[in-house]
Amino acid sequence: MALAEAVKTKENFYTVENAMDALLSKLDEALDDVEHGRVLEETDLWDEIDAI
Repeated sequence: MALAEAVKTKENFYTVENAMDALLSKLDEALDDVEHGRVLEETDLWDEIDAI
């Protein structure tokens, strides 16, 4: 799974718009995964969390 990334501006800080774009993009990807059955079982999810 990929993590969301905020985009730095030329002024070297993150804008709210960039952060929202990143979050909405990841939400869109997650909804697409669920719609197409690309989900983890609960035990697999916890195993992946424990590996972090």
